[in-house]
Amino acid sequence: MTDDRILSSNRKPEDKALDYALRPKTLDDYTGQEHVVENLRILIEAAKKRGEPLDHVLFYGPPGLGKTTIAHVLANEMGVNIKITAGPSIERAGDLAAILTHQRKGDVLFIDEIHRLGRAVEEVLYPAMEDFALDIVIGKGPAAKNVRLNLPRFTVVGATTRLALLTAPLRARFGAVYRMDFYSLDAMRAIVTRAAAMLKVPIQPDGADEIARRARGTPRVGLRLLKRCRDYAEVRGDGVITRELAAHFLGEMMLVDELGLDDTDRRVLRTIIQNFGGGPVGLETIAASISEEADTIMDVYEPFLLQQGMLDRTPRGRMATINAYRHLGIEPAGDPSSQPPLF
Repeated sequence: MTDDRILSSNRKPEDKALDYALRPKTLDDYTGQEHVVENLRILIEAAKKRGEPLDHVLFYGPPGLGKTTIAHVLANEMGVNIKITAGPSIERAGDLAAILTHQRKGDVLFIDEIHRLGRAVEEVLYPAMEDFALDIVIGKGPAAKNVRLNLPRFTVVGATTRLALLTAPLRARFGAVYRMDFYSLDAMRAIVTRAAAMLKVPIQPDGADEIARRARGTPRVGLRLLKRCRDYAEVRGDGVITRELAAHFLGEMMLVDELGLDDTDRRVLRTIIQNFGGGPVGLETIAASISEEADTIMDVYEPFLLQQGMLDRTPRGRMATINAYRHLGIEPAGDPSSQPPLF
């Protein structure tokens, strides 16, 4: 599944340098996710007082919300090193064993997309997380013997966008599990303003507000929109990002409306409303109607439409809500009182 939209919350190659440069280093610098941050403060302070490594931590939620960033913050706050890997990169149990034997006391092992670890790899990870030991089988057949290597106490920080795909035994080995939610408008405004200052991009407060409104509550998207607005301001403007410039560029040229919906988001909603009377309609039918993959609609488009109250999942299929009708300027058929209320 590929997603090349500017509003994609998946990491793109051009995001990497920007993400690292703008990434907060401490919890005090971290904007948003107040509930998670406050819980992590307690977790870190308690571990420091006991002189122990952090308990294993699992973050889950949509991509682009800062799961990798907050793992770096945890390591920095504890004053330890962090090793970064991803579930698909660890193909064999031996690959994980090599990583674990290089961990030092207190170090953080960050595993992105941890739900994609293979079963054989998970079997190696279980005793490592629980007993800080590594079981290795040497030899084959009757001569094979099991050797247990003791590991220093370290911390596994996992990140996943699909919590339900994590096996129950692996999930149970994390002492702290936190959900990362979409960011509020105030938090997004602060993130865009901070990033503009670090990038030395002249931006007016209402310009930052305009970008924040269209960023879908996702910092990675907000930073990407900021970069594109910076380019447009330098080429077609006087270098300053104003509300008018951001609104024109994002709305007229990038087709990102004031709520952060792009052309494909609106096509999904229009298809449900105009072709199927507002629903309910099956996911496969919607996908066929707009020439998209069903998995792409479910994983890429639906989460934000659901969060905005534009879409409703029912046992019989997807339905457009009154919010979707009003946003698209379409008069709902039938009794509008039967539709969910507008926020």
